[in-house]
Amino acid sequence: MITRRTLAIGAVLTPAFLLLRPARGAAEDSLQTSKLVYLTPIKSNGQESRCKSEIWFTHLDNSVFVVTDSGAWRARALGLGLNRTRIWVGEFGTWKEADGAFRQGPELMATGSLEADAEVQARVLEAMGGKYDSDGWSNWGPRFKTSLADGSRVMIRYALDA
Repeated sequence: MITRRTLAIGAVLTPAFLLLRPARGAAEDSLQTSKLVYLTPIKSNGQESRCKSEIWFTHLDNSVFVVTDSGAWRARALGLGLNRTRIWVGEFGTWKEADGAFRQGPELMATGSLEADAEVQARVLEAMGGKYDSDGWSNWGPRFKTSLADGSRVMIRYALDA
């Protein structure tokens, strides 16, 4: 039963919810249009890693997926238990040349894990193919598929925080 009290509480909480939601909503909207994300693992002391990178990605199932060299710091960090990651969305050039400009983009926190499921990998690569078709995917797509199979690259799933 809806009471006046329920309505009053809803009237008070709804604006607060709407004020908190846009930041996440804007970041998720940007994931649909941006071709790059910038990310950095979070060290065990809570500090960002010095290593940051811009990288191609796909947004599926409330996760950001990337394919990276198996020796890259973001992949090795997972092996060390450093699975928390800060992600910025936007296109600011290479992270070294961006001089921190990527920090002005929408920001998300996520938990990383290696994605080894072949069906998920196929879905992600197909989505990347549609997204990066005009950016050299005809060369990179087969490389990603082959290198995922031989282990020289890994796929990382960054599950976005709620």
